[in-house]
Amino acid sequence: MANYRDSSNYSTTKINRKYLDVYNPKLTLDTLSQETKKIRIGNRYNRRPDLLAYDLYGNSRYWWIFVHYNREVIEDPINDFVAGKVIVVPSKQVATGVS
Repeated sequence: MANYRDSSNYSTTKINRKYLDVYNPKLTLDTLSQETKKIRIGNRYNRRPDLLAYDLYGNSRYWWIFVHYNREVIEDPINDFVAGKVIVVPSKQVATGVS
């Protein structure tokens, strides 16, 4: 049975025998009102959500958090993550559970 790291968006999804069960994300849209801010993606992060995740959260594997919190504006995590776009980002505490 596989276990996923805490940085994986599958970490809270149960495994049914050898298959993943229905996707159960760690974050909910209810947390949008808690400890989030809007930022404009800078040129340094153009098509590089992994770099922004590393700079904000200390781990490039948290790139998926931006897609989760910005479902309306980011469908493709690379091509839609462009300089100038305004996105919502949660605090490190909300995103990773670590202060």
